[in-house]
Amino acid sequence: MVDFPTTAHAPETARRNGLMHSGSRIVPEEVPIAFSYGGSSHAVMMATPADLEDFAVGFSLTEGIIAKRVEISGIEVVAGEQGIDVQVSLVDDVADRLRARRRNMAGPVGCGLCGIESIEQAVRPVPHVSASPLALSHADIVRAVSLLNEAQPLHRETRAVHGAGFYLPAKGLLAVREDVGRHNALDKLCGAVIGLGERGGDGAVVVTSRLSVEMVQKAAILGSPVLIAISAPTALAIRTAEAAGMTLVALVRGEDFEIFTHPHRILPGSIADVA
Repeated sequence: MVDFPTTAHAPETARRNGLMHSGSRIVPEEVPIAFSYGGSSHAVMMATPADLEDFAVGFSLTEGIIAKRVEISGIEVVAGEQGIDVQVSLVDDVADRLRARRRNMAGPVGCGLCGIESIEQAVRPVPHVSASPLALSHADIVRAVSLLNEAQPLHRETRAVHGAGFYLPAKGLLAVREDVGRHNALDKLCGAVIGLGERGGDGAVVVTSRLSVEMVQKAAILGSPVLIAISAPTALAIRTAEAAGMTLVALVRGEDFEIFTHPHRILPGSIADVA
């Protein structure tokens, strides 16, 4: 796998303590990433050029192109002058299904709701996650966010990227991915989780961003019954999570948080033992 630079040094003039200083700051790179299937471009995303195989797998999963990792037969990352082409090869029956789907599309798109034809598809029903027995304590909520904050080296350098993590009560964070785009970070995480052979229903998704409906959709497609965020959810995200049987925990600040849907999964208890 080719490694691409994820940061750059930018000159800056900063005001500190009433004085102006010249210097430089580390900032994240943002690169056009094209996903191609069967030689045809499907979508272009502006993203951090890291964990691109995970990104390809997660994007393919959350966009409904694949249902499991084995439906991808190969991934090749090709660098160009102005961006990166991630060429995804699918097994035959999945490739046939995508070709049929593409015939109904006007053309490739570059947004968080790729390959849709109508408003109904944009707010499509998501999988139900109510069958998962996952339950978290108050300490788990605090610990999950604390661990995620500690596991973001790119954010520590730049203060300009989002993070997404997969938390299991008995194990902590199994995977963390970062990106300049919150949707991209979650797609990368989804790819990492299924690449590890983990079941989404066994853990909670933790993100550093606000909770839009797309974040709920992606977490539900992964199968996670709990979505935790440091910022607030939108009204549509709440309605979508309610319908999917997903627990939304948001506005986590220190030991405080707010539960918006299906609170039965969050068990009361002391948070004094948070590491």
